[in-house]
Amino acid sequence: MASAQNEVKPDVLKLHMATAYDWETDKNKKKDIFDDGTMSFFWQAHTLTVLVMFACCLLYIALFDDQVNDSEYNSKRGVIAMVLAFLLFGVTQTPDGPFRRPHPAFWRLVICVSIVYELCLVYLLFQSKKDARQLLTHFDDRLGREMPEKAYGGNCFIYDPDNTDPFHNLWDKVDVFVPTHFFGWWAKTLILRDWWLCTVLSIMFELLEYTLEHQLPNFSECWWDHWIMDALLCNGLGIYFGMKTLNYISMKPYHWRGMWNIPTYSGKIKRLALQFTPYSWTDFDWKPLSSLKRWFAMLGVIAIFLLAELNTFYLKFVLWIPPEHYLNLTRLFLFLCMGGAALRETFQYLDDPTCKKFGHQSWLIAAIIITEGLICVKFDWETISKPLPTHVTVFWLCGLLGLVLLTVWKFYIYRDVKSDVPLSKRTFQESNDSYRNNNSDLSKEQKDGKNIRHRFQTS
Repeated sequence: MASAQNEVKPDVLKLHMATAYDWETDKNKKKDIFDDGTMSFFWQAHTLTVLVMFACCLLYIALFDDQVNDSEYNSKRGVIAMVLAFLLFGVTQTPDGPFRRPHPAFWRLVICVSIVYELCLVYLLFQSKKDARQLLTHFDDRLGREMPEKAYGGNCFIYDPDNTDPFHNLWDKVDVFVPTHFFGWWAKTLILRDWWLCTVLSIMFELLEYTLEHQLPNFSECWWDHWIMDALLCNGLGIYFGMKTLNYISMKPYHWRGMWNIPTYSGKIKRLALQFTPYSWTDFDWKPLSSLKRWFAMLGVIAIFLLAELNTFYLKFVLWIPPEHYLNLTRLFLFLCMGGAALRETFQYLDDPTCKKFGHQSWLIAAIIITEGLICVKFDWETISKPLPTHVTVFWLCGLLGLVLLTVWKFYIYRDVKSDVPLSKRTFQESNDSYRNNNSDLSKEQKDGKNIRHRFQTS
């Protein structure tokens, strides 16, 4: 028994079992992926060429550009040039991200824009609310003015016979945000790659809207707006078509040829269009209940995702940015790009036993979401600190209690999965005795195979 305990150390329990060394190849070993290895001009770094062109631009500015005696104009132009210089360096010198399409330089640009955005948020955090709103007027003179918040609640009759248009409430709710919700959840499904996770996030956000409608009028909606138009139709259909898209791109073959190796012009055009599709596809199986650490990690992913969704509404409310303004739309597009790379890195961090470092895009997007939340808290504490209604507080306390009970029962009482918590010596000895008794009649080859699996299950 002592030798068995030396073989398997119960006090050192790891999150993952041993898998193949090349994690990505192992995940995609059943898929049809081929690349002829052609490296064209556009896939080379050209670092020296870019440096020479950059130096020529600076030389022109220094020697030939007319000087303008306008401090504000010069400051704006200097800041823009400073940001562009940093982005140029980042695109040519930073490490590649997890994706290859449409081009690795695009994902380097995304990480560099993320850095610039986070630096801007940190700077904004050190300003007053008034100064922060005034800073935004440098992007658009129309900003910096308080705007009314649209409330979608009020009269919730789907059919109102007292009005000249009985369905006016329904038409009032059907605005530009309906297709935005649909395409947004379609894209989120492609990022998360899991139906259950998307559904949980969709329902949780509707519950958060119920919870916080006393703070933001924008969250006040009719019941059928919440559960039929949003959760069922817009979000639900977006998730459904997203899963159909996932099934297609997961099963399709990926055969890549260099564009100049394709003889016909139609083939070249098709190859150019395919450049904006994935190079290959890795399916996500988050397995939230496979271990205690994975369970806590998934709760963290859900929490940070929901905080990002809430920041969208609170930021525009606090900083007086209209919903349709290009700053909001640009932020959403940036988050889609950042989120795709970040969740790919996060999944590999959780699933690949050889990955010991949290991805740079994952780190950055978490920092961005936290900084955005802190800006909302600092600039509008009066709104954030409005107490929750009693029935809402009771509901969330019951939900939290249920979550704690599920965790304790699943990982400490029932223990049907790897719990990542040390076993007591007595429990470990009983487990090994039972295992040896059940396998006493097996052949040597069968015992060797089961011994290997047993070590993984208890280590």
